[in-house]
Amino acid sequence: MTSRLDGPLKVSGRAKYGADNNFPGMAYGYVVLSTIAHGEIAAMDITAAKSAPGVLAVYTPFDPLELRTPSLPAFGETWVPLQDKEVAYYGQPIGFVVAETFEQARDAAMLIEVSYHERPALTSLEDGLASAEDAPAGVRVEAPSLEVLAPDVESFEDALAASPVVVDATYATATQNHAAMEPHSAVAVWDADGLTVYSGNQGAHLQALELALALDVDPSSVRAVNPFVGGAFGGKGRTSAPAFLAAAAAKGLDRPIKAALSREQVFTATATRPATVQRICLGADTNGTLIALRHDSWSTTPMDRSFVEPTSHGTSREWYATQNLAISQKMVPLNIPPTTFMRAPGEAPGSFALESAIDELAVALHMDPIELRMRNNSTAPPGNDLQWSSKHLDECFRIGADRFGWANRSPHGHSDGDWLVGLGTATAMFPALRFPATVGITLRADETAVVETSGADPGTGLLTVLSLVGAESLDIAPERITPRLGDSALPPGGLSGGSTATASVGSAIMIAAGEVIDQLLALASSPGAPFDGLEVSYEDGRVLSDGRSMTFGEVLRAVNRQLVSATGSSAPGEELTKHSFSSFGAQFCEVRVHRLTREARVSRMLGVFDSGRIINAQAARSQIIGGMIWGVSAALHEGLEIEANGRLANGDFAGYLLPVNADISDVGVHFVEYPDTLHNSVGAKGLGEIGMVGMAAAVANAVYNATGIRVRHIPIVLEDLLEQ
Repeated sequence: MTSRLDGPLKVSGRAKYGADNNFPGMAYGYVVLSTIAHGEIAAMDITAAKSAPGVLAVYTPFDPLELRTPSLPAFGETWVPLQDKEVAYYGQPIGFVVAETFEQARDAAMLIEVSYHERPALTSLEDGLASAEDAPAGVRVEAPSLEVLAPDVESFEDALAASPVVVDATYATATQNHAAMEPHSAVAVWDADGLTVYSGNQGAHLQALELALALDVDPSSVRAVNPFVGGAFGGKGRTSAPAFLAAAAAKGLDRPIKAALSREQVFTATATRPATVQRICLGADTNGTLIALRHDSWSTTPMDRSFVEPTSHGTSREWYATQNLAISQKMVPLNIPPTTFMRAPGEAPGSFALESAIDELAVALHMDPIELRMRNNSTAPPGNDLQWSSKHLDECFRIGADRFGWANRSPHGHSDGDWLVGLGTATAMFPALRFPATVGITLRADETAVVETSGADPGTGLLTVLSLVGAESLDIAPERITPRLGDSALPPGGLSGGSTATASVGSAIMIAAGEVIDQLLALASSPGAPFDGLEVSYEDGRVLSDGRSMTFGEVLRAVNRQLVSATGSSAPGEELTKHSFSSFGAQFCEVRVHRLTREARVSRMLGVFDSGRIINAQAARSQIIGGMIWGVSAALHEGLEIEANGRLANGDFAGYLLPVNADISDVGVHFVEYPDTLHNSVGAKGLGEIGMVGMAAAVANAVYNATGIRVRHIPIVLEDLLEQ
């Protein structure tokens, strides 16, 4: 096992995150938020704030910073604060105070008096369902509705009517916040070369480009630095309000500016996972073969309709071999904070509904839930001729069932003293994706090598992956590799999101390694070089020919060179026309519900996953454990409560429940390793998000097995388990 290279720095407090950077003459910014959910700002009285001690500037929509709205291909527009007087949600950034100290900026912000032309606000998903709209076609939603019918079937309704066994139920999932340990922040510094921004994000070069567009400057003059990111989970994929405001204010005041959101501000001034309502209809024959599957979904979305949670398209579109399929995705525009990608977007909430419904069908059929899932195991998404490149889900369930003691499960659970004990299971799937990435590799005369890319490591272990894949590709020990990332000045390394980083960057590393080795060999056999005119090869970090060998460092020193460098780029290609790609898994959990208090506890979990080749087993296990715990959190803890006026009732860590050590006991992880080289040359598939998928459903299914109470919403609370 390989320990994380950044681990010692993080646990000792020596890792420097964005807000840890300080510069001479630095001032501090504080973001002002709206206190209504819908309307227009009529006036902002900043007189008292401007005259408060230490205040340098106060910016509002009436006196805004010079910023534009950036737009990137495939990503769309990123919202920039203070550009107009419209208020679309409670907690929207509407002002920015800059002062000599953080405390002075914060206190002055409290002195600003804001008046509004308030309009009625729609903040309830239930109230907004009647005005739902079709979701726009996009990356995850190929069309708002989609239907696949067997050749002899005229309509989905006919297929459902012909099914001997039918399950028809509606499920709901709550709004969630990413709750990363590191609040969104930025330190902006201008000098003769341009702007440098230190800010945690999921793709340094993407943030640099967005800032350049917003500030209307040459992209080459903007540098984004993020070697350490204190959690992201999709919430730091785009440039944050503090980064835009700090960058523009630093330019206007000609001083470094630090801006950081408070924990409460993070809950509204960034973005959340949408709430969903999902109706699922399953039709099967008496043997459990699916005849019909319908999955209709509704997702909250902010009034700008910028993001929809693709629950039906992210799950039922691909998971089971059904003869007839109908899916739809609608959105409900509300006056709520922005929504965005959050760990396993689509699959996490979608799997709660689908896998709960599959469990309900197993109960109706008096069939083992694993047997039902395996009976409908797909070789390709329904209506798609592209088969899975590699799929070992059956093995995941077989191994998991054996290790978890599934054979001892009773259809009605069992008792252990005052505790009702139940077992639950669920399928997990997450698409295996790749993003374009470029990596640079440098061989040095001191026998070391540098592997570098802009990218980001928001806790995923990518820095260590650079070292391991780089060492393998260069045929040297990992200790001789210096990995670098988190700097837009490095080759563009894609986005650390969508469980893509290892496959994307790893493929580019292999290409770059081949390029730099070719350059080394050409140099070694060049006129006057040690292997002048000879056929040369490379092995174990050495150049070989005619029984002689030299290390690459010796070759470089012999030709008076300090280094040789090359870059390699990789992107998805023709493999997308040949196969479908996904990671797979089987989730198991045991839940105990107290007979008297109805307290629910997850006593043990096991996840078995087919995610291709595992590069670093220790980090991979850690990633999966984190995802599984988050699944428990979604099932029993997390849920943002939005009041009628748009205010978040629990927008802080006191009210927004998250699991602690006492909530989590035994967590087991097992990998079935089948490298998938049809997907990429490294053979790895994504595993950062799949650990969360299906776990909430497994918990709910275990609760039913223990108590006989079917809860169709999450989080499940004590009141749900009171006996009727």
